[in-house]
Amino acid sequence: MAPMDLFTLANHRNQVLKMHAVIDKIYNIIWSDVLVYFCLLTGIYFTIRFRFPQLTLVPEMLRLLFKGKSSSKGISSFQAFSLAISGRVGTGNIAGVATAIGMGGPGAVFWMWVIAFLGSASAIVEATLGQMYKEVNDGEYRGGPAFYILKGLNSKIFAWTFAIVTIVSTGFLLPSVQSNSISIAAQSAFNISPIFTGIFLAGLLAIIIVGGVKRISKVAEYVVPFMAGAYIIMALVIIGINFTQIPAIFTLIVKSALNLESGFGAVAGTAIAWGVKRGIYSNEAGQGTAPHAAAAAEVSHPIKQGLVQGFSVYVDTLFVCTATALMILFTGQYNIVDPAGGFIVENLPSIEMGPAYTQYAVSHHFPTIGGPFIALSLTFFAFTTIMAYYYIAETNISFIVRKGNKVWIVWILRILILSSVYMGCISTAESAWILGDIGVGLMAWLNLIAIILLHRKVIRLFDDYNLQKKNKKDPVFDNNRFKFPNMDTWFNKK
Repeated sequence: MAPMDLFTLANHRNQVLKMHAVIDKIYNIIWSDVLVYFCLLTGIYFTIRFRFPQLTLVPEMLRLLFKGKSSSKGISSFQAFSLAISGRVGTGNIAGVATAIGMGGPGAVFWMWVIAFLGSASAIVEATLGQMYKEVNDGEYRGGPAFYILKGLNSKIFAWTFAIVTIVSTGFLLPSVQSNSISIAAQSAFNISPIFTGIFLAGLLAIIIVGGVKRISKVAEYVVPFMAGAYIIMALVIIGINFTQIPAIFTLIVKSALNLESGFGAVAGTAIAWGVKRGIYSNEAGQGTAPHAAAAAEVSHPIKQGLVQGFSVYVDTLFVCTATALMILFTGQYNIVDPAGGFIVENLPSIEMGPAYTQYAVSHHFPTIGGPFIALSLTFFAFTTIMAYYYIAETNISFIVRKGNKVWIVWILRILILSSVYMGCISTAESAWILGDIGVGLMAWLNLIAIILLHRKVIRLFDDYNLQKKNKKDPVFDNNRFKFPNMDTWFNKK
């Protein structure tokens, strides 16, 4: 090789290293301990302020889930729930749980439960705000954090910042995480080339997203119950096989989380960070994605959709994530990284952290179908999440481009997200996850600040809802009584 070629190669390598160093620095700033505790404290505050709604109102959540019908402007409560679940239940439930265990040990699962419980209260607040400040755009209900930041806080700069961050995150950064996990699982189970996986996923996604929110919600309505149901059934079978281990595994999770298990003392501190981080990535509570789906629903009172979305956090983390964690921990198919170097536990030598742990866990009991089953489950989970990401990104484009022709911008978004899906299939898992975490963290910072500033209005609606229920009425919100500004869709509501 000529000296000039060696110089060019070395220079290119240095540039790549510098870029990775910058990305790592951004990641460490966004995902500092401050954000972790900010998420936890916000959830604690809302839980107390709304009198533990994630416990006391579970029956009401279930009742509302199947009530209501779609209209020409909005989708039904269940469709909105399915659209939100399609965003929540994704790679985080299979690969994310495995990563949390790999980096934080079994104790990380406990902190995923904690952030799910507390995050359910945050989800109720943000989804209610999405409903309160929704508007009719192109004949359909649209809403989300950018809308309630602009209308509720009267801050165009803040609202546009969230919208732009969300478009970049859901249109480019996050889809690659989902497709990357699909690609890894497909290659492991079926030996399919990442290139072919990328082409197939991009082509299928293109067919669906061209149909708009109605087609996306319809696909989600049918696919989500099937995919979640099949996965949980498999998990229940494995849990049943290992039934006698349940007390020991739950004890291990709790003791590891509270630094009472000597073997995992080295990762006790990181268990909180990874549990919260992967919990937020998985259930998205407080992140600001679910309010977009919540705003699209046709309901008579904003609190109704808030409660439905609060329940969706439980479905994601307490059901699906716990099922994954138990399968992995029952079978011992995982490694745990030692922060000081090497491994604390290395049961799977040379196996990359991620969906492979779950594949090995299922294969431990079902060698023939384990790998293919997880690959297919992950494909359904991750693909529906990518659909939800597209809807969220398009909603924020609608927010920014209020007037004029935005068709060409939407097509740029479509090309961008399809490119991201393809690139995710052929990129490394580490780079995909880091960029995805940056997107999640930025959205969480902005949205949590917004819902804290606006939550008093949600309290007034919450009290109104409870009063109507107490009087044996089906709650209906009429803004003529409250006179909240910029809630035009709720005046003269019948």
